[in-house]
Amino acid sequence: MKLYWAPHTRSMRALWMLEEAGCAYERVLVDITAGAQSHPDFLKINPMGKVPALVDGEAAVAESGAICAYLADRFPAAELAPPVGDPARGRYLQWLFFSAGCTEPAYTEKMNGWTTQSTAAGWGSFDKVISVQEEALAKGPWILGERFSAADVILGIDLHYGMNIVKIVPQKPVLQAYVARCLERPALQRAISIDMAGV
Repeated sequence: MKLYWAPHTRSMRALWMLEEAGCAYERVLVDITAGAQSHPDFLKINPMGKVPALVDGEAAVAESGAICAYLADRFPAAELAPPVGDPARGRYLQWLFFSAGCTEPAYTEKMNGWTTQSTAAGWGSFDKVISVQEEALAKGPWILGERFSAADVILGIDLHYGMNIVKIVPQKPVLQAYVARCLERPALQRAISIDMAGV
């Protein structure tokens, strides 16, 4: 299994997920500063020319949410996803895809100072996205309650990035406590070390 990645990108999600899954994998550094993501060989793996991308035998997966979903199902013993048929799988899938559909556009709105019409924007508004996350996490400790899942990998990284790196997410106690729990996970600590080393 190969992870095509670059430090300080959405690859962090896939790194954390692979560490949580406990599976063997090889990292292939894609030098995005030199344009390596536009090389024809990489475009065969991800035609969008973005990282992360994952190759597992004949399977190739791009988009960090899809990679997390793939890995959770590929390694069921790690218990990072409710199985098909479990009622919790509905909310799990919702939160797994919330990032691409709501969080990322809301962050873009906030960072660019846009004003959106909440009824026209698929994410509603930045404030709506944050309040929905805060309400859902208030039940804790994880987005599915007692069960940590791949959805926490996506949500946890998003909130850590928003609160601690770009500092656009308000420091709300529920969100702060959730991010702190994520940062305490050994798998995330290993992923952060890999990301910081950049190799």
